[in-house]
Amino acid sequence: MEGIDSTLIMLVTSLIVPFVGAFMAATPYLMRRGEVFAVTVPTSAQGDPFVKALKRRYAAIVGGATAVLTAVGLGCAMAGAAGGVMGTLVVGSLALTAGGYGLMLAFRAKMVAYKRERGWEADAQEAVAVVGEQPVPHAISVRWNLLHLPVMAVTLAVGALGYAQMPDQIPLHMDFDGTVNGWSEKTPLIIWMPVLIQAFMAACFAFSHWTIARSKRWAEPGAPATSALAYGLFARAQSVYLVVGGLAVSVAMIAMPLSFMGLIGMGQTAVFIMSAVLVLCVGGLAVSVVYGQAGSRVFKRMQASDRLLVDDDRHWKLGVFYFNPDDASLFLPERFGVGWTMNWARPAVWAIVGGGVVVTVAFVVAMAAMT
Repeated sequence: MEGIDSTLIMLVTSLIVPFVGAFMAATPYLMRRGEVFAVTVPTSAQGDPFVKALKRRYAAIVGGATAVLTAVGLGCAMAGAAGGVMGTLVVGSLALTAGGYGLMLAFRAKMVAYKRERGWEADAQEAVAVVGEQPVPHAISVRWNLLHLPVMAVTLAVGALGYAQMPDQIPLHMDFDGTVNGWSEKTPLIIWMPVLIQAFMAACFAFSHWTIARSKRWAEPGAPATSALAYGLFARAQSVYLVVGGLAVSVAMIAMPLSFMGLIGMGQTAVFIMSAVLVLCVGGLAVSVVYGQAGSRVFKRMQASDRLLVDDDRHWKLGVFYFNPDDASLFLPERFGVGWTMNWARPAVWAIVGGGVVVTVAFVVAMAAMT
């Protein structure tokens, strides 16, 4: 059974790389119409042959690298080479994300030069506000994240009820082949370990959800009402995804105390958790493809314009870091990627980041104390 479990774990693990690569390759096609490789352009530029060729080239390069890494990972999984699977996962994921970003910077430089050559400049910095009788949809309430609490309570109850059945030495880590190589002495703290992991993940998902609710809402000056509606639908879908995906991973963590009691094997526990993570990846990719960044794909047939109504390129450092002290917003939609980023010119952002570091360090220390 452990052999089957280890093979499943390796196969599921090797499938993470293609999802990372597919997302990176598709990113240029998911962005808002007025942005190409983190450069502001007229919406009509999406049909420009040069722009279309750049996007195709980026997708082909990243897609080709993804195909090679996926083949290597799956080959290692089928051959039972655990080291190869982990190496492909770590090196492949880093190579695709870092390489994709580096390639974006190179293509961004080409777009900056092309924008200058075409003379695309904003006549005036236009801004819009959407006012109407019908409310614009937005993220669901952050209170939905309270659903993590009953899941954590169930996990704690399972551990407490099964504590007497746990062995004196509890296995906590194993190789892909099923060999246990990490143990922890049985103490009452052990039943709190999966709950602590759930709490930390719940806090991360809730924070991400909160940033959506607090984010600057995007609306295109050329089509304010429809673009605001598209953004609202996108924000709602992303918030639902965070709640559902976070709960799926949290529920899978209930398998941990069951493995402590020996009711299921560690391999089965790993399969449950990795499958939940894979579902999370699939869900994120699906939402991104359906809605696009900030809802760009929802109303992709909106009328295009040759005018450049707004140009804030100077506030985006290296294409992805927003720095604008005149903008009171703490969070806003990303420039290259799907999701939200921070306004690094605001002191409150640095306080939030510092708080996140403190919480993460406290979590790591607490986990070390429990094991």
